[in-house]
Amino acid sequence: MKKEGLDLVVQELLERSGSLVNIKLEGHFPGNRLAGGKYSMGSHTITLYIEEIKNQCYQLFSSGEQFWDYFAVVFAHELGHAEDKELEELAERLDLCGTEQERCQIALKIEENAWGFAEKLLPEMDKAFMRKIIYHSLKPYWDQLQLEPA
Repeated sequence: MKKEGLDLVVQELLERSGSLVNIKLEGHFPGNRLAGGKYSMGSHTITLYIEEIKNQCYQLFSSGEQFWDYFAVVFAHELGHAEDKELEELAERLDLCGTEQERCQIALKIEENAWGFAEKLLPEMDKAFMRKIIYHSLKPYWDQLQLEPA
């Protein structure tokens, strides 16, 4: 992946969203999860993990052909967290949860908010492509809550 290409996608989506969030591009997520990105409220920073995003793309689509679109979708989702007006309140509620069920419901709401933002930010993105990514992202929450996808 050419860094210039990543920077162009980042710049375009930042401009489109109007976000002033800080961006960091890293190779690998420092943990045992296949996390493509994370948003830190404290520093108002999105960190994108390029190798993890590549691996996710290969897992979902069996090739890297759609990497640039996949990267844009992951970044748009993280921008959704950064620009979520409800995030601070939801994060506080998450910290105060009494049950695992309640915790999972709030976590699902946080993720749904970010995906809603991403969909609005990328109206030209192939709908089936985006739905597949969103489905796989939200499926662990639905499974835990024993819900059917909407």
